[in-house]
Amino acid sequence: MIPLQVTISGGHDRSGRPERVRRLELAAGDTLAVVGPTGSGKSLLLSDIEQAAEGDTPSGRQVAIAGWSGRNGLGAVATLSQRTNFLMDTDVRTFVAVHAACLAKDGTVTAEAVVALANTLCGEPIRPADPLQGLSGGQTRALMIADIALISDAPVILLDELENAGIDKHKALATLSARGKIIITATHDPLLVLMSRRRLVMRGGGMSVLHEIDTAEAAWRDRLSGLDALLQQVRDALRDGDRLGPGTVSVPACSCCPET
Repeated sequence: MIPLQVTISGGHDRSGRPERVRRLELAAGDTLAVVGPTGSGKSLLLSDIEQAAEGDTPSGRQVAIAGWSGRNGLGAVATLSQRTNFLMDTDVRTFVAVHAACLAKDGTVTAEAVVALANTLCGEPIRPADPLQGLSGGQTRALMIADIALISDAPVILLDELENAGIDKHKALATLSARGKIIITATHDPLLVLMSRRRLVMRGGGMSVLHEIDTAEAAWRDRLSGLDALLQQVRDALRDGDRLGPGTVSVPACSCCPET
């Protein structure tokens, strides 16, 4: 059996110059953060991967997905974008049952299991009887991540600005990467970037620099993780109507934060 691998062969940037990163290979379990300012080409790269580009897109890139039975990568990629919405006029339980049946997993994955996982990612709980179109944006994205993790066969997951999804973004990334999928995240969030093993810097529409996280950056990741946990507790307290003061949050304050 051929092992899963995504190979991206460089094309050209917006000015027509060859991309500086000429070849990028990703294997099962790899995590890649795609970074760069707005307009740098992150979304086009995700689109190239999603459609397994064959030099026929504005970037001229070629994307090959090995170890997948679908023709031309068909069905190999699942995408969670900022504009994910449900069109089905049904409830959560029916949606999960239909999707599981389509992938011959009916009877092996229950709506309760998918909802239970989704509820670890979002603040407001989802119930199997809830109508899909009544879910909030955060609930919708949490349900889709749980669906991708438990039902979808797609081995490649594209996440577009997960930090804006209204969910526990770090737990979501950990949930997906623990299942051996290739995770590619376009993000502006520094902690999400440092949670990925490698990061690809986009400039002027082209793949410019590829970095691998090192020991120093891993230390920064751990430090930022503590700060992010503190910020999340403060956010939850304010959202619940609490006032900040002694005992409001349990994460120890760092030297740059006021005593809590």
